[in-house]
Amino acid sequence: MMFGQFSNRDSLRDLLVCLTAHKTKHYHLGFGKNISRSNLAEANEKRDCQIFEMYAYELIAEAQKVCVSNVDFDKSITGIVYTFDSTTIDLCLNVFWWASFRRAKAAIKLPTLLDVRTAIPVFMHTTPASIHDVNGLDFITYEPGGYYIMDRGYINFDRMATIDKHDSYFVMRLKVNLSFIRVSAEEPGESNIMTMKF
Repeated sequence: MMFGQFSNRDSLRDLLVCLTAHKTKHYHLGFGKNISRSNLAEANEKRDCQIFEMYAYELIAEAQKVCVSNVDFDKSITGIVYTFDSTTIDLCLNVFWWASFRRAKAAIKLPTLLDVRTAIPVFMHTTPASIHDVNGLDFITYEPGGYYIMDRGYINFDRMATIDKHDSYFVMRLKVNLSFIRVSAEEPGESNIMTMKF
């Protein structure tokens, strides 16, 4: 199944055709003597999806180590800087009936965490399209010292407190109607950091 992912196969039949072309290499690839569509379907049904998830995170970690970023970044920032946002993906209701969103529409949401320096997505999660974007924050594992940049739609004080408890930082645009009092600020020229009371 990993071979099918890497070779961009569209279906089990497509994967089988591709594997048949490499029949002489089956033994060395650990496929065994006979590969059939029913065997692939059974393996796909019984295999725990977490195997693919864990393998994807291993590949992401390796890619982060070797990826050279072209982003002009402030070298004084020691933590990893992430951006977080969610996008709605429209789907065909006749095919993806399980993703019903509106009366004649299917969709899912894909909250994504992006490593800004390497431009590599390090976390993605699918949710029903009816779920508010801010709920995607509940699935992130926050890194101590990490910076999380989000749009103002993600302002939620309980979740912001969770980020703070992990010794992480968040950067958000404020809503126009947000009521707050500035408690302290760094000296001019040193930093743009403010401490606020909501």
